[in-house]
Amino acid sequence: MAVAEELGVDHEVILYIKTPPGREDLEKMVKALEDSVEDLVRKDSKFNKLELVPEDYVDNAEAVVEILLKHKQLLQRPVLLRGNKAIIGRPKQRIIDFLSAGA
Repeated sequence: MAVAEELGVDHEVILYIKTPPGREDLEKMVKALEDSVEDLVRKDSKFNKLELVPEDYVDNAEAVVEILLKHKQLLQRPVLLRGNKAIIGRPKQRIIDFLSAGA
Protein backbone atom coordinates (compact mmCIF):
# COMPACT_ATOMS: atom_id res chain seq x y z
CA MET A 1 0.00 0.00 0.00
CA ALA A 2 1.51 3.24 -1.14
CA VAL A 3 0.16 5.27 1.78
CA ALA A 4 1.67 2.91 4.36
CA GLU A 5 5.00 3.02 2.55
CA GLU A 6 4.91 6.83 2.41
CA LEU A 7 4.28 6.93 6.16
CA GLY A 8 6.97 4.34 6.86
CA VAL A 9 4.47 1.94 8.46
CA ASP A 10 5.21 -1.78 8.39
CA HIS A 11 2.31 -3.55 6.75
CA GLU A 12 1.17 -6.73 5.12
CA VAL A 13 -0.95 -6.75 1.99
CA ILE A 14 -3.33 -9.66 1.63
CA LEU A 15 -4.64 -10.22 -1.89
CA TYR A 16 -8.17 -11.20 -1.00
CA ILE A 17 -8.92 -12.93 -4.31
CA LYS A 18 -5.85 -15.19 -4.12
CA THR A 19 -6.06 -15.63 -0.36
CA PRO A 20 -9.63 -14.90 0.72
CA PRO A 21 -10.26 -14.42 4.42
CA GLY A 22 -11.87 -17.35 6.17
CA ARG A 23 -14.69 -17.24 8.68
CA GLU A 24 -12.36 -16.55 11.63
CA ASP A 25 -10.65 -13.67 9.79
CA LEU A 26 -13.96 -12.15 8.72
CA GLU A 27 -15.40 -12.42 12.22
CA LYS A 28 -12.30 -10.71 13.62
CA MET A 29 -12.61 -7.99 11.00
CA VAL A 30 -16.31 -7.44 11.74
CA LYS A 31 -15.69 -7.28 15.48
CA ALA A 32 -12.86 -4.75 15.09
CA LEU A 33 -14.60 -2.62 12.47
CA GLU A 34 -15.19 0.99 13.42
CA ASP A 35 -17.49 1.41 10.42
CA SER A 36 -20.98 -0.01 10.03
CA VAL A 37 -20.74 -3.74 9.38
CA GLU A 38 -22.84 -3.50 6.21
CA ASP A 39 -20.17 -1.23 4.70
CA LEU A 40 -17.91 -4.29 4.31
CA VAL A 41 -20.19 -5.48 1.51
CA ARG A 42 -19.74 -3.75 -1.83
CA LYS A 43 -23.07 -2.78 -3.35
CA ASP A 44 -21.85 -3.03 -6.94
CA SER A 45 -23.03 -4.69 -10.17
CA LYS A 46 -22.26 -8.19 -8.80
CA PHE A 47 -24.33 -7.42 -5.70
CA ASN A 48 -27.20 -6.35 -7.96
CA LYS A 49 -26.76 -9.33 -10.28
CA LEU A 50 -27.09 -11.65 -7.29
CA GLU A 51 -30.33 -9.79 -6.46
CA LEU A 52 -29.17 -9.11 -2.92
CA VAL A 53 -30.98 -6.63 -0.68
CA PRO A 54 -28.81 -4.01 1.08
CA GLU A 55 -31.09 -3.91 4.13
CA ASP A 56 -30.33 -7.60 4.81
CA TYR A 57 -26.82 -6.63 5.93
CA VAL A 58 -27.57 -3.61 8.13
CA ASP A 59 -26.30 -4.37 11.65
CA ASN A 60 -26.15 -8.05 10.69
CA ALA A 61 -22.58 -9.28 11.18
CA GLU A 62 -23.53 -12.91 10.59
CA ALA A 63 -25.11 -12.13 7.20
CA VAL A 64 -22.08 -10.05 6.20
CA VAL A 65 -19.69 -12.88 7.06
CA GLU A 66 -21.84 -15.42 5.20
CA ILE A 67 -22.10 -13.38 1.99
CA LEU A 68 -18.38 -12.61 2.00
CA LEU A 69 -17.55 -16.29 2.43
CA LYS A 70 -19.70 -17.11 -0.60
CA HIS A 71 -18.72 -14.09 -2.74
CA LYS A 72 -15.27 -12.80 -1.84
CA GLN A 73 -15.46 -10.20 -4.62
CA LEU A 74 -18.04 -8.30 -2.58
CA LEU A 75 -15.51 -7.46 0.14
CA GLN A 76 -15.12 -3.71 0.32
CA ARG A 77 -11.50 -2.67 0.22
CA PRO A 78 -9.08 -1.75 1.36
CA VAL A 79 -9.69 -2.91 4.91
CA LEU A 80 -7.01 -1.91 7.38
CA LEU A 81 -6.48 -3.77 10.62
CA ARG A 82 -4.25 -2.50 13.38
CA GLY A 83 -4.36 -4.06 16.80
CA ASN A 84 -8.02 -4.48 17.71
CA LYS A 85 -9.29 -1.80 15.32
CA ALA A 86 -10.26 -1.98 11.67
CA ILE A 87 -11.52 0.53 9.12
CA ILE A 88 -12.50 0.63 5.49
CA GLY A 89 -9.84 2.77 3.86
CA ARG A 90 -12.03 5.05 1.79
CA PRO A 91 -11.47 7.86 1.19
CA LYS A 92 -7.66 7.83 1.17
CA GLN A 93 -7.45 10.38 4.00
CA ARG A 94 -8.95 7.77 6.37
CA ILE A 95 -5.94 5.54 5.69
CA ILE A 96 -3.55 8.36 6.50
CA ASP A 97 -5.41 9.28 9.69
CA PHE A 98 -5.68 5.64 10.84
CA LEU A 99 -2.04 4.81 10.24
CA SER A 100 -0.75 8.10 11.60
CA ALA A 101 -2.69 7.67 14.86
CA GLY A 102 -0.68 4.58 15.73
CA ALA A 103 2.68 5.96 14.66
